[in-house]
Amino acid sequence: MKFQYYNDTKRDISIHPGTTLHGCECDTSPIQHGEVRTFILPPGTFPFVKMWDYGEENGLSILVSPIKE
Repeated sequence: MKFQYYNDTKRDISIHPGTTLHGCECDTSPIQHGEVRTFILPPGTFPFVKMWDYGEENGLSILVSPIKE
């Protein structure tokens, strides 16, 4: 399954390391404002998405984790 995330936050978003450790395939560079990032999930799963805001200086982080149906 493909999951696409559009960054409309006007801030860069880092990819949480758990995203790839949990089985998603993606470019792990920060997601720039206005960029669409595609996450490839294993077959038979759907995305669980969590975002953290560490403040203006430390930025945003996103976790995309595949969950079995």
